[in-house]
Amino acid sequence: MWVDLTLVLWAAGLQVTAAWTVLTETTSGIRSGNYVQGTVLLVLRKRQGDRRGELVDLYPEIRAEVERQLETMLALDPKEDPNFGDADYQLAAYAAALRVLTSYSAIADIDVERELRRPRSPGEVTPIGRIIEQAVRIATDYLVPDGLERTVWRQLGPEERLYLKGIEIEAHGEAREGVYQEFARTYGAREFRSLLASRSANRARLKTPSEFANRELRPIGQSGFGGTLLRHVLFAIYRTASDPEQDPRPARQYLRQEVPDYWQARQTIVALLQYLGTKPMGLAHWQPDVQAARRLRAVVEADTL
Repeated sequence: MWVDLTLVLWAAGLQVTAAWTVLTETTSGIRSGNYVQGTVLLVLRKRQGDRRGELVDLYPEIRAEVERQLETMLALDPKEDPNFGDADYQLAAYAAALRVLTSYSAIADIDVERELRRPRSPGEVTPIGRIIEQAVRIATDYLVPDGLERTVWRQLGPEERLYLKGIEIEAHGEAREGVYQEFARTYGAREFRSLLASRSANRARLKTPSEFANRELRPIGQSGFGGTLLRHVLFAIYRTASDPEQDPRPARQYLRQEVPDYWQARQTIVALLQYLGTKPMGLAHWQPDVQAARRLRAVVEADTL
């Protein structure tokens, strides 16, 4: 949709000069189901001049514009009572990309009229589509979940990022499956539905470690979420929570045995346990696992050769 919108505005000689996201209906609204909750207002003006550029030139400009947009929104957003949700920041990235793209009268050898009229096969990614996807990827890399170090975030795979970001989304009160789906597409996570415990309209949420239990565990390094370090950390939390005495030491021993280069990975494991022991604190269904994550973090952090 954003690709088509870009092409339409571009062909019409219009430029996006400003954008703002508006909450269309609150979670206490009278309607139920997957109704529209957010709207983007775009300010359009007639494009001036004859600015031309190449695709390779656009990426640094779009990165700067996306980061500027996010910094503006974050500066305006009080942490104790946020006005913007995770979906709003993604929409802002789309709008920032439109501001850059529509400021050009010509980009490389893209024929706007042809692009508008030609049929596109399902899943086809156009040059404009790649630019817009890059804008959202910049936004998601920039918005590291609060409580995680950027160095840890960079080590994670697509499904791991989606799960940890999803916890933050859930903690903010977001419960639309479409938001998880959008982040999954951005991160390149193919298994996002297997991470969800519920897909009901406006009641979507992730599985907790105890709900995952030992399902789909694979040796670390194998494909999919089951072969990630985070998935094994979640299983270790489940083992601690389900232990009759809630002793975290057997779970620590499990991590020692199953994680290659455990001692090198230990600080990352501690960082993940710290996040999982604090971020979902306000979610009632997470409480047993939150306490288990805290106990496990203490013994992993104190672990010595």
